[in-house]
Amino acid sequence: MASSSRRELGSARGRGSGLPLALSLLHQGKQVYLANLSFSALAGLPIDDWVAPDLAAVTPDSALHQRYFPERTLAQWLRRHGYPFTVYAFPQTGVRPLRAAYQALIELHCVDAVGLVDGGTDILMRGDEAGLGTPEEDLTSVAALAALDGIPTRLVVSVGFDVDAYHGVNHMQVLENIAALERDGAYLGAFSIPRATREGALYLDAVTHAQDHTPEYPSIVNGSIAAAVRGSFGDVRFTDRTRGSELFVNPLMSLYFAFDLPGLAARCLCLDRIEDTHLMRQVHSRIAEFRESIVTRPPRRFPH
Repeated sequence: MASSSRRELGSARGRGSGLPLALSLLHQGKQVYLANLSFSALAGLPIDDWVAPDLAAVTPDSALHQRYFPERTLAQWLRRHGYPFTVYAFPQTGVRPLRAAYQALIELHCVDAVGLVDGGTDILMRGDEAGLGTPEEDLTSVAALAALDGIPTRLVVSVGFDVDAYHGVNHMQVLENIAALERDGAYLGAFSIPRATREGALYLDAVTHAQDHTPEYPSIVNGSIAAAVRGSFGDVRFTDRTRGSELFVNPLMSLYFAFDLPGLAARCLCLDRIEDTHLMRQVHSRIAEFRESIVTRPPRRFPH
């Protein structure tokens, strides 16, 4: 993917779903920096943890000011295994401040490649599908990076096929979108997370570590992906959070689908609507207004 001198920024929305990819790059001698658009209450961090506005550097020793702090949990796991252990975190903002935070991090480490990793497939939505899942964080991240055209390599990577069905994503439309991205030259291919590899085994260990340290809030996304990597299938139970719903853990969940970020952004129908946002609630309302102004594509069923 890059020469040994290249500096990679891995930014995730699945809170750990990009870890196998990051580990693979580290094992190839790349310099990798992890960052996450966070659901944690970052405002409680001390001032010394803030590298720039809307950019926090979380370490294993960052103040535990809340029960749910996956960035700190991941930093502790990274230190335990001898990897660079700073995990950067962005608070929930609109496009403009998130872009500025990305720019600050890119300049801090002279980054020349960014991989935006989504645990799920809703990052692949155009905006006119029957259901979008939870698109606010995804579209904010895509819009923030789409304008940073000074970065030579910008990728979107999706892992966890079908995990967004719970939030209304129609996966026939996901496949339709991937086919359209292929026609545009923006689909770069797929690869798996085999459990027999070093990266696969470490990922499973990291998911177990996170589940042990945050038993009240285990990640459904990473729990599903990890179950698929282990070879589980169907309605697999690994947390009470999924009680009352039916999961469909399957081998496709352990596949990474890779895309050119500018190419994907070019197909998004509402990026221009959120371009000038400063708050995440503005992103939410702009997407809702867009959806009210269009006729959505009807959902489709797998033919067999």
